[in-house]
Amino acid sequence: MYRLVREPIDIEAMQHSLIRSEDGAVVIFLGTVRNNARGRKVLFLEYEAYEKMALKKLEEVGTRAKELYPITGISIVHRLGRLEHRDCSVAILVTAAHRAPALDACRFAIDTLKKTVPIWKKEFYEDGECWIEGVE
Repeated sequence: MYRLVREPIDIEAMQHSLIRSEDGAVVIFLGTVRNNARGRKVLFLEYEAYEKMALKKLEEVGTRAKELYPITGISIVHRLGRLEHRDCSVAILVTAAHRAPALDACRFAIDTLKKTVPIWKKEFYEDGECWIEGVE
């Protein structure tokens, strides 16, 4: 499952659609909105994407993770629009027979997503706003 959504990410649905009896490991990464960045107070974030290309790239990240690691499944969902503190902006769920490949594949997925998927983050502060480029 590779999706872009504008509503809260349904982690339970992701789990239900991916976890199978043969899976001994399930790794879930949740990226959340924090109230600060680079020494500034963040009021909220907005995410935008080139949606058609972003979906294609999310699928490429998942396909590559499956090629590199012995995992049984991967799901990546990214939220778009305005997000408040503590909202989940991205969820990655990886299943495997064992924990090591699931952990490695999950790390690979978030790192690669940040570098290659056309999703942009704008931070809003008390005294302005700014687009955040690249990997932090």
